[in-house]
Amino acid sequence: MLKLGILDQSIVPTGKTAVEAIEETIATVKLAEKLGYNRFWVSEHHNSTFIAGSTPELLMVKLADVTQHIRIGSGGVMLPNHSALKVAENFRMLETLFPGRIDLGIGRAPGGDRITAALLNPANDFSEESYLKQLEYLQRFFTDTAATKYGPLLAVPQAPTIPAQWVLSSSGGSSKIAARFGMGLAVARFINGFAQPDIVEVYKKNFEASSQMAKPQALLSISVLCGETEEQAQDMRKFIDYVLVQFEQGRFDNFGDENYIRKYQFTLAEQERIHRNRGRVISGTKDEVKEKLLALASDFGVDEVIVSTMANNTSSRRRSFELLAEAFDLKPGE
Repeated sequence: MLKLGILDQSIVPTGKTAVEAIEETIATVKLAEKLGYNRFWVSEHHNSTFIAGSTPELLMVKLADVTQHIRIGSGGVMLPNHSALKVAENFRMLETLFPGRIDLGIGRAPGGDRITAALLNPANDFSEESYLKQLEYLQRFFTDTAATKYGPLLAVPQAPTIPAQWVLSSSGGSSKIAARFGMGLAVARFINGFAQPDIVEVYKKNFEASSQMAKPQALLSISVLCGETEEQAQDMRKFIDYVLVQFEQGRFDNFGDENYIRKYQFTLAEQERIHRNRGRVISGTKDEVKEKLLALASDFGVDEVIVSTMANNTSSRRRSFELLAEAFDLKPGE
């Protein structure tokens, strides 16, 4: 049985506000729990009016509070932007408030441009060595083994459990990091459409059991657009194709409304970029999407997929989640 989750980025469509985007994220987590999705993650992005999700650890408090059993997580916290101690304390507080339901997804990308990242954490030198050191510090804070010559250094509040930790990966390098620290692996196919099953194979081969995870756990994240008809699915697909092309050209704002995008004619160069991005998105009717997701999960050797559904139409987006739940016969509380 393939488990499903949702990654929500709190998209702000043209004509909407950030307040409306966050309200939609809250409505979506309630729908996700009602439909039987396994987990719900929110992202960290900066310096773009198109994405309202900048502080997952704050948004997670609200999302966990309005739900009962669905797992709530970050997809992810961009660790180099922050102090490892502060991340540990934020997530220990979340685990204290909502024990056994919190996921800490960790990434190393800036979540925006490098200037913004440098302002978020002036000590950030963007090196892998620093990232590994932060991950090591994080484990010490979660296991209460951090200390200086002056004595112990505790991440508070103290809690009997710690959040489940996942490394977000779009390459083999991050999969080895997840394996080294005994964390879960979340393969970000929605970012790198060329990510291959060997990422998971490398992770499982090199996995070292930790106090939090005795066996390797891997999941796959990909953009999914499910329509009532093929025509509706194609309409939704055009929106995300358009947005990804704009992102790759360095544009993160003012994309135009739904009608503008529907009528937009892609250039030959943009069509080539869309072709290169085809591995990042699965679209179609619910039966088509189910078949594609099952095949992809089988290829990667995972039993869980987290879907990202970026759309300019709220009703179509919600219906996409409903259709996917129907296709996989999800049940609340499972």
